[in-house]
Amino acid sequence: MESLNWRKSSRSSAAGPDCVEVALVGEGAAVRDSKNACGDRLRFGTSGWVGFLAAAKAGGFSAR
Repeated sequence: MESLNWRKSSRSSAAGPDCVEVALVGEGAAVRDSKNACGDRLRFGTSGWVGFLAAAKAGGFSAR
């Protein structure tokens, strides 16, 4: 996944704790923390990505 075209989410804060990058991959997307580009990544298939976005837009996730 190193060769993916990562882009910072428009919802990420400039220097704050919410820094997410997204890369579109074949059938879905990958997500990583832009502060730790070599760290773990999440990879979603198309239906998983659609579900993840719907949950995020509905406020389904909370910061810890």
